[in-house]
Amino acid sequence: MEETHNRSRPIDTPLLERTDPALARPLPDALTQARKDVLAAAGLLSEVPESSLGKEWLWIGGSDEEVRYGGYRAAETLEAVEAAARYLLARDEADETQAARTIGPATSARWDLHGLLMSIGEAALDAEPGGEEWTIRLVMGHIISGQRAYGWGTAWWLANPYEVGDPNLPAGIPDEVWKTLPDEATTEAEGTVEDLRARLDSALDLAAERLAGLADDRLKLAARWSGFPVDVGFRLGRWSSHIREHTIQIEKTLAMLGLLPDEPKRLARHVLDAYGRAESTVFGRRPGAATEEVAERIAGAAVEARQVISSAVEAAGG
Repeated sequence: MEETHNRSRPIDTPLLERTDPALARPLPDALTQARKDVLAAAGLLSEVPESSLGKEWLWIGGSDEEVRYGGYRAAETLEAVEAAARYLLARDEADETQAARTIGPATSARWDLHGLLMSIGEAALDAEPGGEEWTIRLVMGHIISGQRAYGWGTAWWLANPYEVGDPNLPAGIPDEVWKTLPDEATTEAEGTVEDLRARLDSALDLAAERLAGLADDRLKLAARWSGFPVDVGFRLGRWSSHIREHTIQIEKTLAMLGLLPDEPKRLARHVLDAYGRAESTVFGRRPGAATEEVAERIAGAAVEARQVISSAVEAAGG
């Protein structure tokens, strides 16, 4: 996948300049490798011929299972580490920010979308579904732009604080803030499927890094969303649902195009979804021993998932 995170930072100056770097919460290093492992595992699984899923796979102690169980076993491994992570982090929960708790589900939504995108070919990006519906490329450009705008806009509201109910609450964010926002139909939508996924990762990871450490009282500051008066916490909560909303739109588009994923690709999506739920336990969490331990455990589970799937794929003849 194209690496865009560092190159995106000059683009995101409106976010960076309006947030406190002392509160930044970078993605734990262990998760960077975990993402590579789980993506590699899902990629292998997605390419298994559907006709091979019923082949025998020698698993624990030489007992026989079907190849398809390799996908489910990998997901079970990731679900187990999610459960362990929630237990380990429970002792620190009272001291965690509400911002981190609110942002966490967005990474789960992101990984489910990655799983769906893994099922499509490059040609599907620009296939016209008809009925004046957007192409998948345009939907992805909108998701990416929307996520970037949530970061930039929230930072502006934080830098220009108003209390909820203040009659002087501005009608919106000044146009000047959006002058350098990349165009969603061109710049944000260009490239391959992997480019689009990487661009979304960059926008979401950076926004979480800069905003997950906000003190709870900052989430109660006034803001707007689609013209409606809301608070900052509402805007953070929209990240996940906005990704989910347009993931459903892409699913509908694929159905219109007659491009429904086969079983291996559905299994691959299940694995990435399970990983996303595990990652959500520490996404945006404050740095510290507990966060690092959980990140390492997730990385270990991702390695195990990759090994399980590699074994099953080998049994499939892949």
